[in-house]
Amino acid sequence: MSIDPYANCNPQIWSYNCTLETCCLAQSNFLYVPSYGGNLFFTIIFAILLLPQLGLGIFYRTWGFLVGMIFGLVLEVIGYAARLQIHDNPFDDNAFLMYLITLTIAPVFIAGAIYLCLTRIIVLYGQHLSRFAPRTIATAFMVSDFLSLLLQAIGGAIADTSDTNADGQIGIDIMIAGLMLQSISLAVFLIVIADFAWRCSKGVLNMDSDKQRIRHRSVFKAFTASILLATVAVLIRSIFRVAELWEGFNGALWNNETDFLVLDGVMITLACICLTALHPGVALGGHWSAANWTFKTKNRSARGDASRSETKP
Repeated sequence: MSIDPYANCNPQIWSYNCTLETCCLAQSNFLYVPSYGGNLFFTIIFAILLLPQLGLGIFYRTWGFLVGMIFGLVLEVIGYAARLQIHDNPFDDNAFLMYLITLTIAPVFIAGAIYLCLTRIIVLYGQHLSRFAPRTIATAFMVSDFLSLLLQAIGGAIADTSDTNADGQIGIDIMIAGLMLQSISLAVFLIVIADFAWRCSKGVLNMDSDKQRIRHRSVFKAFTASILLATVAVLIRSIFRVAELWEGFNGALWNNETDFLVLDGVMITLACICLTALHPGVALGGHWSAANWTFKTKNRSARGDASRSETKP
């Protein structure tokens, strides 16, 4: 049953003292009451995905990937659980702040896990085929991720705790900046993937027998496709959140729960299912460490020797 968001408005009561009997929804943070079923579904599915991610991550020792996915999934669970609290009390500002920050920043960690997967793929095909070293790619995108995370978290806190509309708009603008940075990073990441795929099709691959065996496995090929699909899903979600916040808390997108559940919830669920069903530990046959790389800079002669050895037929 729908509720008229402007019925029973009482501006003489502060929002934190409101109930649906004494105030209108327009005095809360949404013009709707979050659905119980939809938000419970996403709370449960993200909680379920935690278990295989934890088990597979420990078994295959994919530590960096594990950290990114666990942080992302835990934040998704907290965010949707907070929306359940908002369902019970639309005027609960603490639950709203928890929802706003956690579901805004959770995909940043998932994107970080995706970035690490590409660096492993580059090592398996041949670092000489990439325009940038794996450590350069990881460093650049993770720094971008960190800045995006920082902007979104700070903006969310300012937006929800501000006392004036002007201060609230500053917080929204900061969040938009963080989400735009994340969207740009993901778009550039897709360009890097496309460029690397093109160079692999034209160049000489790493002919190491173990790396060839991993590349020829059907599950590995499906894994590379899943990385692309997961990246596109997170990018769609990020673009949606930019558009949603661009309109502000009074905008049509912000106050349409169906759009949110599809373009945020479903997109992140799709990405997490891809990264769980086709886990990199399974896809690489337990050789995540065999496709390892280091943040340490090698000396020039060592880099030259490595490059020459990779190009041998």
